Amino acid sequence: MVQIYRFAAVRPERQYSQDIPSVPYDVVTAAEARECIEKNPLSFLRVSRPDAELPDLPPNDDRVYQRAREIFDEMLSDGKFQRDAEPGMYVYRAVQDGEEFVGLVCCVATEDYENRTIRRHELTRYDKEEDRTRHIDVVGANTGLVFLLYRDPGEIASCVHSITEAAEPDGSTTTASGVLHEIYRVTDDETLSRLEDLFSAVPALYIADGHHRAKSAVNVAERRRDSGRFTEEAGKFMVVLFAHDRVRIHGYSRLVTDLGNYTFPGLVDALLNAGWDVRPYGKVDASGYQIPPLAANDAPMHVMHFYIKGTWYEVSKPVADPDDLIGSLDVSVLQKEILEGMLGIADPRGDPRLHYMGGAKPLSSLERLVDSGEYALAIAMQPVRVETVLAIADADGVMPPKSTWFEPKLLSGLVIHTIDE
Repeated sequence: MVQIYRFAAVRPERQYSQDIPSVPYDVVTAAEARECIEKNPLSFLRVSRPDAELPDLPPNDDRVYQRAREIFDEMLSDGKFQRDAEPGMYVYRAVQDGEEFVGLVCCVATEDYENRTIRRHELTRYDKEEDRTRHIDVVGANTGLVFLLYRDPGEIASCVHSITEAAEPDGSTTTASGVLHEIYRVTDDETLSRLEDLFSAVPALYIADGHHRAKSAVNVAERRRDSGRFTEEAGKFMVVLFAHDRVRIHGYSRLVTDLGNYTFPGLVDALLNAGWDVRPYGKVDASGYQIPPLAANDAPMHVMHFYIKGTWYEVSKPVADPDDLIGSLDVSVLQKEILEGMLGIADPRGDPRLHYMGGAKPLSSLERLVDSGEYALAIAMQPVRVETVLAIADADGVMPPKSTWFEPKLLSGLVIHTIDE
């Protein structure tokens, strides 16, 4: 069963809450982060992405992480951040394209990650894991949220949402794209105890986004135990909990630089010979995020959409084994049969011919990249069902890389959990 914990957060002073929060460290390059900081010197990217301001140093240099600690301490000491006087929890509310997302910010135990009460569906990469491990350890804080899902037994989501209905936010910011992010502090002991009781009936939590942040927090706890620096807070990490049916999930698009040994007609012939149906789709809504399938859905079907030479095509075939949770994923069969089997892209994590675009970009972005000649082929994927992600995690399965794009995308710097106390 799940146990959640209160904590006394570090948060921006209200007057700075519009300017400090930033996108997560891993969605921008160092150069992009540097540009953001130049436009907004208060950006939390100065803490979460310290290599942006130290371009002459290797990104894993000790001085890079020490710089993050110095900036964080400086923002605390000069009043840009405040530390809440007593432990509590926090409601995170985001409004995007008219849709509201409400989650609970709290802490969970690193032990629950290790004993699989907190379940994952992706592998982590050592280099990314080590970077965040060192960052958390040196800064002494979880600076980014881990996005977790839970199956709501019935009352939790409504209880969390009710906190926002009669209160003013304690911090808020609106991004350049118009997404509103708000934080509500919860200190009432009766409400906190009720939330703790409600989650004690939840059997498991699931990582939607933040696999590296979660594993890195576990690493920090282990290293601090081994070195005699362990604190109670180091055995916990900061998360935001959303009901699994109260989030949005998109497909993750693929972009391919060339067709290898194929011409486009040759690739179509190869697909047809392998049992795929290929047909022109017709006009699509290029401002949308996904393409409604034409294929009949009375039986499980693999469906994806290719954009090449100015035309969208639907590529589909029946699912061979619907009981194979991972093998029946569109991304699995795309990688095995088409990207590797036909185009020779064997390493989906590292092949320079293959690039990814998060599903929250309109189809026009894919069209533009192909039309410009930068890529030969764009592949728009259908979203995976959230229930499928949870079932794979329950079965200890690992999904292919870039299988899911969950929303809301959470900001860093609105709430911070420190671990040195």
